[in-house]
Amino acid sequence: MSACCLGFGSSAPGCSLRKPLAESGSRVCWGARPARWGEGREDTSSQLRVCRVTGSWSSLGRVRSRVPGVPHAPMCAGPTAASLGRWQSVPQRQRPAGKRTGRTLGCGKRPVARHYFPTRSGRLRPPCALSESRRPEPGGRRGLAVGSERQGPPVCLSSLLSSHTFSCFLRTGSVLLAPSVEVIRLGHSYFINWDRKMFCVKKQTPAEARTTTLNEELGQVEYVFSDKTGTLTQNVMVFHKCSVRGRSYGDVFDVLGHKAELGERPQPVDFSFNPLADKKFLFWDPTLLEAVKMGDPHTHEFFRLLSLCHTVMSEEKNEGELYYKAQSPDEGALVTAARNFGFVFRSRTPKTITVHEMGTAVTYQLLAILDFNNIRKRMSVVVRNPEGRIRLYCKGADTILLDRLHPSTQELLNTTTDHLNEYAGEGLRTLLLAYKDLDEEYYEEWAQRRLQASLAQDSREDRLASVYEEVESDMMLLGATAIEDRLQQGVPETIALLTLANIKIWVLTGDKQETAVNIGYSCKMLTDDVTEVFVVTGHTVLEVREELRKAREKMMDSPHTVGNGFTCQEKRPSSKLTSVLEAVAGEYALVINGHSLAHALEADMELEFLETACACKAVICCRVTPLQKAQVVELVKKHKKAVTLAIGDGANDVSMIKTAHIGVGISGQEGIQAVLASDYSFSQFKFLQRLLLVHGRWSYLRMCKFLCYFFYKNFAFTMVHFWFGFFCGFSAQTVYDQYFITLYNIVYTSLPVLAMGVFDQDVPEQRSMEYPKLYEPGQLNLLFNKREFFICIAQGIYASVLVFFLPYGVFAEAARDDGAQLADYQSFAVTVATSLVIVVSVQIGLDTGYWTAINHFFIWGSLAVYFAILFAMHSDGLFRMFPNQFRFVGNAQSSLAQPTVWLTIALTTVVCILPVVAFRFLKLSLKPDLSDTVRYSQLVRKKRAQHRCTRRPGRTSSRRSGYAFAHQEGFGELIMSGKNMRLSSLGLAGFATRSGSGWIESLRRKRSDSPGSPPDKPLKG
Repeated sequence: MSACCLGFGSSAPGCSLRKPLAESGSRVCWGARPARWGEGREDTSSQLRVCRVTGSWSSLGRVRSRVPGVPHAPMCAGPTAASLGRWQSVPQRQRPAGKRTGRTLGCGKRPVARHYFPTRSGRLRPPCALSESRRPEPGGRRGLAVGSERQGPPVCLSSLLSSHTFSCFLRTGSVLLAPSVEVIRLGHSYFINWDRKMFCVKKQTPAEARTTTLNEELGQVEYVFSDKTGTLTQNVMVFHKCSVRGRSYGDVFDVLGHKAELGERPQPVDFSFNPLADKKFLFWDPTLLEAVKMGDPHTHEFFRLLSLCHTVMSEEKNEGELYYKAQSPDEGALVTAARNFGFVFRSRTPKTITVHEMGTAVTYQLLAILDFNNIRKRMSVVVRNPEGRIRLYCKGADTILLDRLHPSTQELLNTTTDHLNEYAGEGLRTLLLAYKDLDEEYYEEWAQRRLQASLAQDSREDRLASVYEEVESDMMLLGATAIEDRLQQGVPETIALLTLANIKIWVLTGDKQETAVNIGYSCKMLTDDVTEVFVVTGHTVLEVREELRKAREKMMDSPHTVGNGFTCQEKRPSSKLTSVLEAVAGEYALVINGHSLAHALEADMELEFLETACACKAVICCRVTPLQKAQVVELVKKHKKAVTLAIGDGANDVSMIKTAHIGVGISGQEGIQAVLASDYSFSQFKFLQRLLLVHGRWSYLRMCKFLCYFFYKNFAFTMVHFWFGFFCGFSAQTVYDQYFITLYNIVYTSLPVLAMGVFDQDVPEQRSMEYPKLYEPGQLNLLFNKREFFICIAQGIYASVLVFFLPYGVFAEAARDDGAQLADYQSFAVTVATSLVIVVSVQIGLDTGYWTAINHFFIWGSLAVYFAILFAMHSDGLFRMFPNQFRFVGNAQSSLAQPTVWLTIALTTVVCILPVVAFRFLKLSLKPDLSDTVRYSQLVRKKRAQHRCTRRPGRTSSRRSGYAFAHQEGFGELIMSGKNMRLSSLGLAGFATRSGSGWIESLRRKRSDSPGSPPDKPLKG
């Protein structure tokens, strides 16, 4: 008697292939693979029908057999079918008394669809007892034998460990995670590039993200290391003042002898006598030009040095039109000043320099250039004048040249030092100028030694430095220069906002200590609120250690509030200083110079320096080398475990930029070396606040929400397989259709999470700038850590339990409209898959804080695509074209036509989402975050604005007082605060952020209302 086996996922009504099978007298097995024939045999002794179905477990469906004498008894079934109903494969008379039939069907890659099997002893063995027989089958092959006596671990346990454990972690750590992260990062980088508010109109320079891997770290920065010149300042140098032989020039005095301010000064000096003068150059003190015209030898020598000691290149495009190309803006400013005062650098050759001195062309023979570097901090030239006299001209930092002057200049040095301190106190950049006459014989001998040092094979630089050191000694002091480098626009406001965001800013500069401190006050790093500024200037290790120790003791001994406005003085033991330094009361600042920093960075003292510096609000390191800048950044990276950012504009900042986690280059006046070495670049320092507080915070927020949702949806998807394993014998049979497994992460859930990761935001960009405290969660890593990760996993597991067991419980007792049993593998798979897709789609809708058209399109479009693909895969057309691939004709249509299925999906969705909604509601009510408060205040503000707009047309009163509109609320509070009306716009912004000072909000509301109100008419008395 023959048996045929042909399968369908569900007995779809009207199927054209069902009638011929029903009419035949054969015993029919409803297998899972259409048009694939199995084989059947009958055991007459036990009347047990065994059906072997060729194919994998994923192809097994409902299998039924008509056995003579047994009314419609199920004979063999696929694993899932057995899990959904109690499939009985043994007739009643052969079933052991009181023994319940099994619910599993077998294990292995290519299992046999069997249930209970008789052994030689006549007892029934469940299929999990299947084991691999060591006895060769006919033909020499080994196969599966029923009732093997080999002892070993159960196949179910082996399958659990080898199949589902691997599948769980493999699918959770999907290969789509890395590409999705890179797509999100790329989108964030484009947002930075396209930000019009970070575009410099003057230079036509946009912001540029030169990397895509650090965007989220922009939202976690705790330390910013900044250069001063060209970064905080404009790096546009202007010759402002000078000191020549003890006399200071540059200040203008009125008739009473008082220094005139800029707005009170007369017209600038007239340089019309010089046809080669630069018309853009302005100088206000006419006495310097008078000294030049009167032929003062010291003044002439002063400007002669400026016109000779440099590396500037001159270009003359037209007659009398000179263009200077300087290596640094300082040199350009000094040469331009000499040019306007009558000493015009005209041209140079490798051996000569031509200068027009008061209209007369003079050519000097260039004998040697002792170039500038970061260690020497000075530059010298050796020239021979037309009379044959050899002279060395030198300019450099005052701290370097003071030790190389002749003792006879001590009195002049004291006067010049006073002028230098005065210039540095005004924030000007200073240089000392000196010269030295050389004998012909000495020069020849020195030139020979210099030649030998330059040709040395080893230690060439050290030998040249020694030769240079020899000739640059016992020089005669000539004077000093003071160059003004104005702050960039928006620097004080930027530093204030970053400070409010708990970002500590360290300035690392090569300028004088006084200049650096003055710039610190100008850019609001140092304010009147600073309790004390500690200055470390020790020259030895012991001195530096003692100064750092005293600074720490003062910080710990400072009075702190104990309640009700009272303060107390508490003396803490020195052993506990380092553990509580960062909790000190008050605001402090630390200023340290280069030679003291060299000792502080030694191995046995670096921790003391770091603890002291980190306890201060602001740190300024002056007279530092590029190597020391990198060492300071590396010190913080090594011990603080915080994200660091370095920003600079010149080649001397490259090492610092490369050492920090994030490097930012400013495209300024010193070339593009810093830009090429950086991760992000723009043209002005003020754009840093937008890069961190807006783009950085949003990138961190989006990436954290993306990762949380990604792990949640994958655990919810994967753990359903785990629960299903208990009902299929852990046989690697999947609960979903194979195409659903393929398309879940690629099509159904990929685009919505990408849209959220690219476009989501909690508060608008204006609120991010107004409330810098919103930046702190990134610094504390609150949005994605181990706790948040396990919460996502727990939520995914919870969703998977409900997605599987709710349909399972409903299907155990449910029936179709026609009374037939609803429980079958494919109907169950469609219900679970549909529930999962809807649940994760609703969840991402709850997680999305900023809805755009793209979010709507991706979320609802993904659901539409899911149903379109689901119905297409179960359509008759695809079955006719690919009968071996799409076997379950009409299953989706038949299942989703049942109200029970939709009620099950709705119940699953509500039970999965309701706890999440309840938790978030309670969190908003009981313990809201700052972002929640900001969103709520924004919503209230919008409602009030709408309410005012609706009430304004109904205004009837026309009598108003001019006093109410001539004064603004809050200035009385400002006066009483003791600030004495000294708050700038920056101070007002900081004042507005304090709790309890709502006057600025009223001011903004009145300003917003003023355009819609008619102008007030003045009252006539």
